[in-house]
Formats: sequence, structure tokens, C-alpha cells
Amino acid sequence: MIQTIRNAWKLPELRKKILFTIFALLIFRLGSAVPVPYINGEALRDVIAARSGTIFDLMNAMSGSAFSMATVFALSIQPYINSSIIIQLLTVAIPALERLAKEGGEEGRKKIASITRYTTVAIALLQGFGYYTMIKSYDLLSADGLSGLWVGLVIVLTFTAGSAFLMWLGEQITEFGIGNGISMILFAGIISRGPQLVMSLYTGVRNDILGVTPSEYVFVMPWWGALLLVIGMLAMVVFIVYISNAERKIPVQYAKRVVGRKMYGGQSTHIPMKVNMSGVMPVIFAQSIASLPATIGAFIPGGSESAFVKAFSPSSWIYGIVYFLLIVAFSYFYAGMSFSPVEVANNLKKNGGFIPGFRPGKPTADFITKVLNKITLFGALYLAVIALAPIITGNLVGVSSMGIGGTSVIIVVGVALETVKALEAQMLMRHYKGFLE
Repeated sequence: MIQTIRNAWKLPELRKKILFTIFALLIFRLGSAVPVPYINGEALRDVIAARSGTIFDLMNAMSGSAFSMATVFALSIQPYINSSIIIQLLTVAIPALERLAKEGGEEGRKKIASITRYTTVAIALLQGFGYYTMIKSYDLLSADGLSGLWVGLVIVLTFTAGSAFLMWLGEQITEFGIGNGISMILFAGIISRGPQLVMSLYTGVRNDILGVTPSEYVFVMPWWGALLLVIGMLAMVVFIVYISNAERKIPVQYAKRVVGRKMYGGQSTHIPMKVNMSGVMPVIFAQSIASLPATIGAFIPGGSESAFVKAFSPSSWIYGIVYFLLIVAFSYFYAGMSFSPVEVANNLKKNGGFIPGFRPGKPTADFITKVLNKITLFGALYLAVIALAPIITGNLVGVSSMGIGGTSVIIVVGVALETVKALEAQMLMRHYKGFLE
């Protein structure tokens, strides 16, 4: 990866793209430090920290801690991601949108992109209002003598504008920079928490050596726990890279056919099926649903102390089982949404292709469905292991706030791999272009 970046830096066109991407991410990080007016940021940070295991942990991790500080980019790119998922699901459910996506060509894609943008603004307004309501309920506003309507309007519109700006910034990175812009912003937000986590680890080990008594406000970690954590993170990265590149190749043979005086077909190829076809989305959705009891308890006076909410805390075995089952369920759901065996079998039949040993049509579709179910199960187990490993490790070393670690590592490694592939593709394209000219 380092060699690829060095080679890309030597090329003037790619160097400009890399610098543009770095500049855009710098703007993102600067905006993540600009506070929204009329909010007591320090008190809000303490409130978020005291509600570990809720949906706030996920929001905070995805925004690079901007959510807990109520900055301009507190909602991060989450509204756009939610909007994209909703439109993708509606495209399958609504025939008009499905025709627009499949038969509309470039104009159809532009219309769907426009619908996604408007939906993003609507979701950002909704999330911004919900965030403002939570801040108000905890009496964290510092707007003395000002109208409550004016304060709420400024806060909600600032959150919405920040999310809309990040959506635009991500599109600019995609067009003029390197890789997918939305993924790069998500990547930068997660990576920005790295120095803070390293410092916390160092402080915990030092407190253990000095014999400091652990408490709610003092973090203590034994040296073997820190070593186990580092080794586990490195092993996790290797495992994610291996599975991300793993695929099941289904052999396909095309029959020979004569068109005019020329013979076409006869070649052998394969259908690549990714082991982890659904990406990180099952983990994010499972995390959101599994943390609902703790999130609801955070809004109810004394709710966080109830037995039901404690049973669904990230350190409990009930939470682990529910989390695991939700990951498996969402993995099958997303695999079914993104890959249609019947459509693949029909396309093979139309083009004169067949899988050796299976007749075209329904037998081929049944075989592809069987393979899809097997690799989806393996991919779901892989996601569950990555998501639950930090929770199990956290319980072993006495750290309760590691539940989002697996999700973060999957996103970071996945985006890094995609970016390196994008750089290699652009260098290869430039090589061919220079050869042809």
C-alpha cells in the first residue's frame, strides 16, 4: 500500500487528486471542531460519556467524536448513508424507481441521486431536531435571554447545514479526489480518534504501574491487557484483509455460436461472489437495534438502572446473543438485496452461458442460491466474530467501551483497500493511455 501511494505521488495528475483529498478531509476535521452556538459542549460530553452502550456510541464513533461535542459536523455523513439505504430499499419495492434505476440510463441515475440528496436533508432535519430535543431535555442550552424558538431553529439548521455540506464535500472528493468521498469522510472521522485511544491506553497502563485505584473517572489497564489488545487489533486487520479479498468463483462456460462468418463464444470464465457481500452494513444496523433498550433507558429518568436495560448492556451475554443473531439476519437480508440468483441465471441463458453440470434456467438459479446461502453464512459469522471480539476482549481486560471497535476496524480497513485499488486502477489507466498516445 505504501509503495502504491509513493508511485502515485510521482505522477502530477494523481498528486493533485491526493492533495485535493487531503485538503477536503482537513476542512472536515476543522468543521468537526467548530461548536454549534448556544450549547454547553463540556456538559454534553459528560452526558454522552455516561451513556455508554447506547446509539450515541455509534454516532460518536462515525463522526470522529464530533457528536459528543455538538460541533457543526456532529451528524457527520450518517443522514446521507441512511438516505442511500432507504432509496436503495425503495428501488426494490417501488417499480417506478426500479425502472428509473435500470432503464433510465445517465438521466435516471441523476434523478435518483437528486432524490437521495433531498432525502438526506429531510433526515438531517429530523435527526438535528431529535438531537436538539435531547440537549434541551438535559438542560444543556446556554442561551440566556434568547427566544427558545430562535435557539432551536439555529441549532437544528446548523446541524442540517453541516450534514448537507459534508454530502457535497464527499461528492467533490469522488469527482476530483481519490476513492469514494463518503467512505473517505467516514474513514477520516474514525481515524481521528486514534491518538485519543492510544493516549487512553498509555494512561491506563501507567495508572496500573503506579497502583492507582480504578474508578468511574480513572481508567486502569494491566500491561498484559494492553498487549492483548494490540495483538488482537493486528490479527483483526490481517483477518479483515484476507476475508475482504476472498471470493467464491463459480465456473461458467459459453457455447460457441456462428454470427455471419465469425464464431463467437467458447471461452471459459467465472462469476466472482464476494464472501462478505453485504459489507459492514449488517453490523451497523445490528448495533443500532441491539442498543435500543439502553438508548430508551437513557431518556427515561432512572431507566438506565432498570434490570431490563442492564440485561442489554454491551457487557452482558444477552446483548451478545441478540447482536450475533441480528448480524446473521441482516447479512442474509443484504445479500438477497444486492445479488439476485434468478437474474444472473437469466443473463447467462440469454448470452449462451451455462455452469458445467447444471442446466440453464431454474437448476442454475437453484445452484447459485445454494452457493450464496453458504458464503453468506460464512460472511455473517466473520462479521459476528469481528464485532463481538472487542466486546469479549473488553470484558476480559475490564474495559466496557469497546463495543464499536470491530465496526470501526472493518470500515477503516475496507476504505483503505478500496482507495489503494482506486489508485492502482488510475495508474494502470494512465499507463495504457500513454501507451496508446
